Amino acid sequence: MANLPKGSKKLLNAWAFYDWANSVYSLVIASAVFPIFYGALTLVKEDGKIVSDTVTFLGYDFNNDTLISYVTAAAFLMVSILSPFLSGISDYVGNKKAFMKFFCYMGAISCIGLFWFDMEYLWFGLLCYFLALIGFWGSLVFYNSYLPDIAFPEQQDRISAKGYSLGYIGSVILLVLCLGMILSYETFGFEDEGLPTRLSFVLTGVWWIGFSQYSYYHLPKGNKKEKLTRNVIFNGFKELKKIWLSLKDNIALKRFLGAFFVYSMAVQTIMLVATYFGIEELDWGDTDATTGLIVSILLIQLVAVLGAFLTSRASEKFGNINTLIVLNIIWACICVYAYTITTPEQFYVTASIVGLVMGGIQSLSRSTYSKLIPVNAIDTASYFSFYDVSEKIGIVIGMFSYGYVAQLTGSIRYAILFFILFFIIGLLLLFRVPRNKNG
Repeated sequence: MANLPKGSKKLLNAWAFYDWANSVYSLVIASAVFPIFYGALTLVKEDGKIVSDTVTFLGYDFNNDTLISYVTAAAFLMVSILSPFLSGISDYVGNKKAFMKFFCYMGAISCIGLFWFDMEYLWFGLLCYFLALIGFWGSLVFYNSYLPDIAFPEQQDRISAKGYSLGYIGSVILLVLCLGMILSYETFGFEDEGLPTRLSFVLTGVWWIGFSQYSYYHLPKGNKKEKLTRNVIFNGFKELKKIWLSLKDNIALKRFLGAFFVYSMAVQTIMLVATYFGIEELDWGDTDATTGLIVSILLIQLVAVLGAFLTSRASEKFGNINTLIVLNIIWACICVYAYTITTPEQFYVTASIVGLVMGGIQSLSRSTYSKLIPVNAIDTASYFSFYDVSEKIGIVIGMFSYGYVAQLTGSIRYAILFFILFFIIGLLLLFRVPRNKNG
């Protein structure tokens, strides 16, 4: 079919619809169903009590949370290395869509592969988990790079927000469907209560591939047709180096990035491990743990929208940096409280507070960074690539720290308590950021 013109409503909607397709990974695999499945598979229980959380992998014994955190960190490290390569390629190569499809299909097929995750072939399941994460984040590099190609500047904020909204709606629909199958498996005709959980991984992959076809049908192949030379491949790294060198002339941005790097590694890690904490550290009693945990995750997502709104209002009145300082204090308090909780009710309270500050700190950090970029900067994409890579490297450090402390102490609680240190350091660094009329 003929390429749709830039700014076309059909083209913009097709681009935004990819969020509907791929966001099921972040909710079903990264946050909800898979963490619960992994916990059930790797924990040994007697009379409802955990008697062993040790997993043997490649001849070594790991705490089960340590193992999955190391695999997650390794995957994000790979994404951090790949992102500059992919950014450089996406800016110059004509067949952008082929790269996006490759990572999409790799991620989706890896989600389907999780159907066969078991302790006998643990390496295969962890490999699928590893590749699914890389596929998700790798496809986003090319997806995001389409935005200036298909939308005019005045359209970009609105269509980007529409993508996030579609992603939220689509992922919640699939999660509710999966939850229905898991809790009412007999109603759906399943004899094995574990089968619906495994089918959730298959549905995630099929959903991702199936709904992405509408986007691929309308998105252009690519706008440029430069040859793939060595300079092009390493262009992303050159851009990151240029931004790094430019920071010496922008003290406010440099100090904010330092603070963001530290507190973000704690925020992102806590969000990734929250479900694992709920599985192992709470006494669910007669309450179904699967239902309780998924309800908590949905609660976090709903409250996060309100949190982002309230934070934006607070930043208008008190300034971005002052608001971020308060958010870091709240996060530190959450870590202290999380160390003490034992009941589902306490977990729901914690989830509500996490939702409020999670949405707020993420949205405000990004907008604060945007305000601190030089007004006349022409390479804003490179600035945000630097921001993105910083965040990913922070996740790597955060996940490794979490896994190491959990392995060393034998308790996730101590790992969560350890993150108070990151928030305190982030807090002190924020105090050093020069204020201006925007901050």
